Amino acid sequence: MPSLKYHIGDKVMGRWPGSSLYYEVKVLGFDAKSRLYTVIYKDGTELELKEQDIMSLTGFQVRTRSRSRSNSRSPGRRRSRSRSPARTTRRSSSRTAAAAASAATAESTPSSRGDAKLKQAAEVKLSPMQDKATENNSNNKHQRKEENNTASKSGAKVEADPEKNQGRYNLRRRKDDGDAKAAEAKSEEEEEVSAAPAAAAPASTPLDFGGKMGALFWTLFLPAWVLFLVLQVNQKDPSLANFPPALPPLEAFWDPQALGFVVLWIVFQALLYVLPVGKLSEGVLLRSGKRLKYRTNGFFAIVLSAAVAAAAVYQGVDLTYIHSHFLQLTTASFLISTLLSVYLYVRSRSAGPDERALGGNSGNLIYDFFKGRELNPRIKEFDLKFFCEMRPGLIGWCLINLALALAEMKQQNLDMPSYSMILVNVFQLLYVVDGLWNEEAILTTMDLMHDGFGYMLAFGDLVWVPFTYTLQANYLVSHPNPLSLPVLAAIVVLKLVGFYIFRKSNSEKNAFRRNPSDPKLSHLKRIPTATGKSLLVSGWWGVVRHPNYLGDLIMALAWSLPCGFSHLLPWYYMIYFIILLVHRDSRDMNECRRKYGSAWDEYCRTVRYRIIPRVY
Repeated sequence: MPSLKYHIGDKVMGRWPGSSLYYEVKVLGFDAKSRLYTVIYKDGTELELKEQDIMSLTGFQVRTRSRSRSNSRSPGRRRSRSRSPARTTRRSSSRTAAAAASAATAESTPSSRGDAKLKQAAEVKLSPMQDKATENNSNNKHQRKEENNTASKSGAKVEADPEKNQGRYNLRRRKDDGDAKAAEAKSEEEEEVSAAPAAAAPASTPLDFGGKMGALFWTLFLPAWVLFLVLQVNQKDPSLANFPPALPPLEAFWDPQALGFVVLWIVFQALLYVLPVGKLSEGVLLRSGKRLKYRTNGFFAIVLSAAVAAAAVYQGVDLTYIHSHFLQLTTASFLISTLLSVYLYVRSRSAGPDERALGGNSGNLIYDFFKGRELNPRIKEFDLKFFCEMRPGLIGWCLINLALALAEMKQQNLDMPSYSMILVNVFQLLYVVDGLWNEEAILTTMDLMHDGFGYMLAFGDLVWVPFTYTLQANYLVSHPNPLSLPVLAAIVVLKLVGFYIFRKSNSEKNAFRRNPSDPKLSHLKRIPTATGKSLLVSGWWGVVRHPNYLGDLIMALAWSLPCGFSHLLPWYYMIYFIILLVHRDSRDMNECRRKYGSAWDEYCRTVRYRIIPRVY
């Protein structure tokens, strides 16, 4: 095998497809079969380039200087070419695109404005598609729509093979910032050299969750909402007509023993996490060109945790303490999540650009604290985000459910938990065990790949999941709901259908992301994108855009049905989950449109429905 000219980690100049502009990129890998280099631009865009489209930094500088000296000997020719925008032969693709865009614009405008339009078109340049955090979201969408329309009109003139290069570049009009005259005076070579800084990564992606004020609102609202649920569910009549529940005295929120119990639980799970048991899995390729390794032994952790819990009950430990001290345990977990969030924000100040999440680097303290600045904070090999996502909260959810089942038996004087309680416990245990058995799949989710680790995820993992997802079981402790066998069987069937859709669609997605060339996936239709990756348009992902969300919603319905229809409160999870998944779908749409461009628009035309077929 011949030696490689460029190696992983090398910083080189890569030609942007369809143009003569070169940008500074980092080499991520090399495919020996296709002889293509995978590179990443400073804005996070990944592309596959041929070797002839790549130059070393020193070679590019020498080439630029030599061309500049050559062109400096005939300034009159340069001026002549600049006076003739209609001439398109032997010209860089950026000037060709400018002429095509001006021609398309002139067709629909009065002749009296022709000069202004021509001057404006001369300022069009080719640049990678990227969102700017400083621009309004609606303006970005409108601008992208105009750019796609312009590109489609002039595609025949600009590209020799438009289907092959579609979506790899776009026409973007420069801003009138007072430097337009100086920009017009620059030579073509100077424009090529100065194009590299234009591809610099944005400080942050467009703000979501309501922006800066929204981040402040959610930071304060989420703990208040959890407090409301905990207090409301313990009322004799948890009807929303009794809102708000009475606040207990301040001393009722705090119990040092409860804090010790939470700390002990987290330390126990951390010890299980670092044990050299289970598979060492590789994460996705990061912007830095690295792949992190994760110890995926979650199934081992929940089995050992269950054994310890069973042994504790056998030895006479009263797990109903969790039910009687639910408020104090919630407060302790909230305190730990807040302290963890402060630590994460402080340490993120020293994180390098490649280590920060694009979505949490706005420069606003409250927003970045909420969203999370560092993508994968680690203490040596201990990954804080991965651990919190999969261990103390998820496994703690099952432990709390078990304690609530024991509390129901004690409070209702039962020899065994009710059918409703058994269904809720078994359904949710199956969900958690499945997630831990397929723990490797979480490495390709939005939380792990894109979101920084801050207050949003820390609070969600340590407080929201264990103390709100247990709401159905908590409700059944004091509000039993008998089920007939036919109703019980129908709920079980519904759960199995949802679980089947959820697991099969997630497995298909994870297998495709890890190895698109797998022969087992050869029957699946796909749409190629400019990033070198493909989008599935058949199988589960050809039915709706998020079949895993559909399975999740069906399972959420099965969790709520055992509680009956006497009160709205136990249906909170179903309502919350619909809102969550619709918001996630919106975030995913924006991210994929930015990343895949016209290929994503084609995918949306092919797969029309987002979550529920023929409904939404």
